[in-house]
Amino acid sequence: MTAMSGIECVREQVPLAERTWFKLGGPAQFFAEPSSVEELQAVVTRCHDEGLHARLLGGGSKVLIRDEGVAGMIIALAHPTFLGIKTAGRKVTVGGGATLANAITVTVGAGLAGLEPLVGIPGTIGGALHGNAGSHGGDAGQWACGATVMTRGGEILGRDRGDLVFAYRQSSLDELVILEAQFELEEEDPVEVTKRMQKQWIVKKANLPMAHENTGCIFKNPRGMSAGMLIDQCGLKGEFVGNVEVSQRHANFFVAKPGATAKEVLQLIDVVRNRVAERMGVELETEIEIW
Repeated sequence: MTAMSGIECVREQVPLAERTWFKLGGPAQFFAEPSSVEELQAVVTRCHDEGLHARLLGGGSKVLIRDEGVAGMIIALAHPTFLGIKTAGRKVTVGGGATLANAITVTVGAGLAGLEPLVGIPGTIGGALHGNAGSHGGDAGQWACGATVMTRGGEILGRDRGDLVFAYRQSSLDELVILEAQFELEEEDPVEVTKRMQKQWIVKKANLPMAHENTGCIFKNPRGMSAGMLIDQCGLKGEFVGNVEVSQRHANFFVAKPGATAKEVLQLIDVVRNRVAERMGVELETEIEIW
């Protein structure tokens, strides 16, 4: 298709598996890694004009790519243009492509508290705000005071605190791209914030699959319940389809062994969902996006 000719940052049939935590799935029909806001805008506008579906790929922890790959355009904000983190008093401005981990490191080091309960959550700031990533200590949205976004038509808009609505694992920031986000945090002794962050990280790490495993968190927690606990109570830890297994360490994670396919992940999702519905009367919703 000549739809993307003339835009230098666009490539065709680019493998996506290594860009996701599961390390599974086929290629993107078109893939772009723009080096400026203008280049990003050119890609997005062209996709809009040509009727080509565009999606943003962040850290890849919440995405399962189907074995046959993804039609349309996949955009990654990996260029330094989109990775900036600047603090000014209690305010911090973070590029949409910056990792949540880097934003936490910078803010904690500057003696700004608020984001440290999110330690250990993978992915980018854009993804964290779009899906309102969180843990028991809080979520990304509660500290957000503004954002700059790009619509599917390529228009750049500002969103202030009054425009932002956050709920469990969702937000009103549903435009195609979060270019930049602003947070207002609380000033605190950096040593104290660092200690608190380290404690939270130790607790989380103990319950997560091993770092070397190709894995993903699958289901949203139903209101007032833990998806992992429900799956565990159904005796599903260690359950497998082909080369994909329900993690022995945390039942809401699946582990893809060598030779696994995305199709096997989808089949195991059905097995677990059906068993939990039968035994517990709870319909589990997927947290992972299936492309």
